[in-house]
This record gives sequence, C-alpha cells and structure tokens, in this order.
Amino acid sequence: MIKDKTFYKSFMFLALSLALQNLLTYGVNMMDTVMLGRYSQDAMGGVSLCNQVQYLLQMLVVGAGEGAVVLGSQYWGKGNLKPIPHIIGVALRFGGSLAVLLFCVVAFFPTQLLSLLSNDSAVIAEGQKYFQIICFTYIIFTVNNILVASLRSIGIVKIGYIISGSTLVINVCLNYCLIYGNLGFPELGVRGAAIATLVSRCVELLIVIYYLKYKENTLRLTLAKLLRIDTSYMRDYTRVSSPVLINQALWGVAQMVQTGILGHLGGDVTAANAIAVQVFQVLSVVAYGSASAAGIVVGRTIGEGNEKRLRPLVNTLQVLFITIGICSGFLIFVLRVPILTVFGGTLTDQAYELSMQFMLVLSITTVGTSYQMACDNGIIRGGGDTAFSAKMNLISMWLIIVPFSAMAAFWWKCAPVVVFFLLKWDQLYKTIPVVIRLRSWKWVKKVTRPDAAE
Repeated sequence: MIKDKTFYKSFMFLALSLALQNLLTYGVNMMDTVMLGRYSQDAMGGVSLCNQVQYLLQMLVVGAGEGAVVLGSQYWGKGNLKPIPHIIGVALRFGGSLAVLLFCVVAFFPTQLLSLLSNDSAVIAEGQKYFQIICFTYIIFTVNNILVASLRSIGIVKIGYIISGSTLVINVCLNYCLIYGNLGFPELGVRGAAIATLVSRCVELLIVIYYLKYKENTLRLTLAKLLRIDTSYMRDYTRVSSPVLINQALWGVAQMVQTGILGHLGGDVTAANAIAVQVFQVLSVVAYGSASAAGIVVGRTIGEGNEKRLRPLVNTLQVLFITIGICSGFLIFVLRVPILTVFGGTLTDQAYELSMQFMLVLSITTVGTSYQMACDNGIIRGGGDTAFSAKMNLISMWLIIVPFSAMAAFWWKCAPVVVFFLLKWDQLYKTIPVVIRLRSWKWVKKVTRPDAAE
C-alpha cells in the first residue's frame, strides 16, 4: 500500500472531479426520467428506451476517447506532448463516423428500433416523438466528449464538470418550461425534453470551443491542428482503441438487448428498469470516476518508466475500489424509498414494487461493479492492455448473460426481479478473471512509440 498522503489527496481529487463530471452527465438523463416520470409513466418509459441508444453512443464515445486517453497519458508521462493533437484528431474522426451512423439509423428507422426494445405501443409512440429531435444531439455530444476526454490525458479535468454542470442547469430549466408548459411556454411533453437536451448540448459545444481557444495553453489545440494530422498515428490509435471500441460497442448493444428483454415483460417493468438504471448511474459515479482516474495514473506511471511504484499503486487502488463499492451499494439500498417518492403518484403499484426490488439487486451487484470494472477499465486498460476487457465481456455477455436471462424471461417465465438479477450478476463473477489477470502482470504494456521525439 502507498503510505504517502499526498497520493490519496491527489487521486481522490482527480477521481471526485471525474465523478462530478459523470454525475452531471448522467444527471441530464436522470432529470429527463424524473421530470417525465411526474408527467406520464408512458413518457418516462419511451424516453428510457431512447436513452438506451444514447447509452450505446456514450459507450462508443468512451471507446473512441479512451484510445486517446491511454496513448495521451503515456506520452504525457514521457513529457512529449507533440503526438497528442494528432491522436485527438484521429479519435474525433472515429467517433464522428460512429455518431453519423447512429444518427442515420435513428432518423430513418425510429419505430423499428423501438419495437425491438418494447412491445408497448404507447411507450413506443412517446419514444418516437423523442427520437425525432434527440438524434440531432449525437454528433455534438460526440465531439464534446472526445475533446474533454482527451484533455483528461494531460490532467485537465475541471472543464469537464463545468460543461456538464451548465448542461444540467439549462436542461432542467428548459424541461420545467417545455415539458409541463410553465412560464408561458407550450406543453410539449417528451418533445420538450428533447428540445431542452438539444439546446444544452449546443451550449456545451460553445463552451468547449471558447475554452480551447482562450484558456487551454498546454496543447494549444486549433481546428487546423485537428484537421491536418499525421495519419501515421491512425495505426497507433487503431491498435490501442479497436479492442476498446469493440468492447464498448458490444457492451452498449448488450444493454439494449437487456432493455429489450425487460421491455417485452410489460410497461411496468420498463418503467422500473428506467428508474433503477438511472439511480445506479448517478449513485455509482465515484466508482466510474475512480476507474478513469486510475487509468490516467497507471498510464502516466508506466510512461514515466516508474515500474517499482506500480505494484503498491495497484494494491492501493484495489482497496479503494472495494471501499467505494461498499459505500455505493449502501447508498442505493438506503435511498430506495426517498428516490421513489420523487415520482409522486404517477407510478403504478407494480412499477413501484419492481423498482424497489431492482434497486435491491443493484445495491448488491454494485460492489462487484466498483471493483472489477474499475480494475478492468482503469488499471488493466490504463496499463496498455485494451484487449482483455473485450474478450472477457464478449464471453460473459453473449454466452452467459443474454442467453440465460432470455430463457428465464420467455421460457421459464421467471419473475421480473429474477430476470433482472440474471442480467446483472456478471458484475459479481467477473471479479475472478479480473483478479487473475491483475496478478499475472501481463497487462503492463508500453503503447507509445520507442522514440518519444518521433
């Protein structure tokens, strides 16, 4: 274990900064869920289905951004910043292409896509209204998040939560006006929520542009630098990020499949899942922030060539991850009832009961998530091994989770809470391969070029 108190202070500051950014980012979807939940259960269910597509995009953007973070943090550790703008430019091209593809799918096939996730016509109708507007945020969201993620590779995190905070405030204010028709605005329901999100994303982009132009003095990014890149870095970026992108894509699609399984069990199950997932995302932000911080710290340590410090660093991080997991699970458990009171009387009795059961399951599995996810996405991926996670999740999700949960739902006719548990229990058993991989130390890989000046 590391005994230097300054490490804990600097790590927790970085982790909490990233957690706050995640909290504010998830808070946008959370407030849509809460405010639409008070408007109509069908509206909340429809938007929750659309948010699964947003989650897929977010996973793809994380994958594109992580390639830049892994490479950038190791170059930063070497003290060589010259390659980083080229890497960011490549990441924007990858992420932008994926965003355009997803935009086309949603814009041209909204009903078909929603029908895969639910068989409730009222919920699908609400989701279709939301899709018609929200798809225009996809490209803006991608550009914003890849740029902010890339800045994390050199330790700049403050801009992330400034942007996310402004988005949340604008989104909540516009939701209040446009969903319910307050302050003289028209009552637009789900369309109002989509318009609010679109406006807030545009403000995000303006803030990012302003920050890069007038405040960021380390990389000095300009549009010209991002457009005129050294294409030889595409090979480096692809080698590092392809496994991450594949893993994130498979994970995002799997989450949509999981939503589809639950969505075909009825509107009450869809609503309960929407609430439980949003609560989990908000209350587990410290775990995800710690994972991101760990990736930066581990990558920088390897880039510096400080191998002796790596072992105590990894031991310390594992203890922190377990502690964070226990605290996060406890919060989900004790806040179940207060959270559900926010939705007023719009939930049916069955939806309320299912929400309580689903959050109980998450309070247990969150402990596993906080450990194995942070070790995998933080330590192992930050160490340069981006392929392990893709292999593990491919086997776990598509050979175990999806088949067994589908059989439980449609063949064995199990209770929704049993199906929900079978969809989440991989968060517990994946700790075993993660521990084995960590102890092998085969994940330590230098992904930068041998000649740092190149």
